[in-house]
Amino acid sequence: MEKLFEDFSLGLFVWQAILFIALILLLKKFAWKPILDSVNDREEGIKNALDSAEKAKRDMENLQADNQKLLKEARAERESMLKEAREIKNKMIEDAKGEAQAQANKMLQQAQDAIETEKKAAMSELKKQVADLSIEIAEKVVRQELANKEKQNALVATMLDDAKIN
Repeated sequence: MEKLFEDFSLGLFVWQAILFIALILLLKKFAWKPILDSVNDREEGIKNALDSAEKAKRDMENLQADNQKLLKEARAERESMLKEAREIKNKMIEDAKGEAQAQANKMLQQAQDAIETEKKAAMSELKKQVADLSIEIAEKVVRQELANKEKQNALVATMLDDAKIN
């Protein structure tokens, strides 16, 4: 240590101190300020990025909540539409059943009317045939009875007696 004190030169010390202070001032002006500005800008950018990320996270949560809400609404609407479709289907089936029943009743009534008409026509035809057959039989009986002269006279006498009574 003593050797350091012996070799100490005040002039050299002052020049070194001046150079050191000049170096510090130059570094402060040209290096420290841009470095600190760069660090501050970087810090501000990181802070902004974190804020943006937090905001994006909140927005994403809001979107997910909105999506869940929309999904619930869509499900409710789908259920409502399915329920309405089932009701319409059941109503259409009931209407079709009612219409089919009415059509069946109408066809049954028409069939019964047709049967009744055919029955009356058949009865009329049967009566006509019975009347024709009766007339034929009566003609044959009358011919047989009128073929004999005595029977003719007896028949004329009976008819005259009947005519006088009326």
